[in-house]
Amino acid sequence: MLMDIFSSFDEQNGNFLSMSLPVWFVGVFFVSCFLYVYWWNSGRWGILQDILSSFMWDQVLRGRGANLRGFGGFAGSLMIFLLAMNLSGLLPYVFSNTSHLLVTFSLASVLWLSLCVSSAFYNFGSFAAVLLPAGAPSVLNPFLVLVETVSLIVRPVTLSVRLAANMGAGHIVLSLLGSYLSAGAFTYSFLVVLSMVFVDVFYFMFEVGICLIQSYIFFLLLNLYADEHV
Repeated sequence: MLMDIFSSFDEQNGNFLSMSLPVWFVGVFFVSCFLYVYWWNSGRWGILQDILSSFMWDQVLRGRGANLRGFGGFAGSLMIFLLAMNLSGLLPYVFSNTSHLLVTFSLASVLWLSLCVSSAFYNFGSFAAVLLPAGAPSVLNPFLVLVETVSLIVRPVTLSVRLAANMGAGHIVLSLLGSYLSAGAFTYSFLVVLSMVFVDVFYFMFEVGICLIQSYIFFLLLNLYADEHV
């Protein structure tokens, strides 16, 4: 039973669908569908997957991430996985994983650290040279190195907070609209209730777009971070 608008963020609320296993199963299912070409014949679903896959590969091929073996397929599968997590959080009584900072920070920090460690092991000199912009005055070199180091360290924090904050805020607004709609159905007039239904449906569709955009932003920023790999 949901006691308040923040109960949807409590994974221990006792609902079966709130557990992580069904949500992870949905995510793995969508990732498997993304790699359908190995066991499915092409159809309408295959055409849609081809469009999405070609769009992701175009984004990867624009940067240096295409030179990293397996990065394109991993980044594309990660976007589909995050999209499945975001959309599954809109279902009633489903625990929203991506609205929790612990989940998003775990993903962002591991991916960011793997790129940094890989770049440092490949060529430490070039990796360290990224911290000092070319052509900078010698007097400002210590401050610029400090600023670039801080900006490099906070990347996983901004990447995770952006996703968790957008997903969390959207779920809270949907909870508020649903609460007002369920309470107003017995007290307000028919026109007011109908207006609230239209607003609720419109915001739900808006939240679906937010889920798509946030998964794409996570994928795009990860692709941009891979551009600095030496």
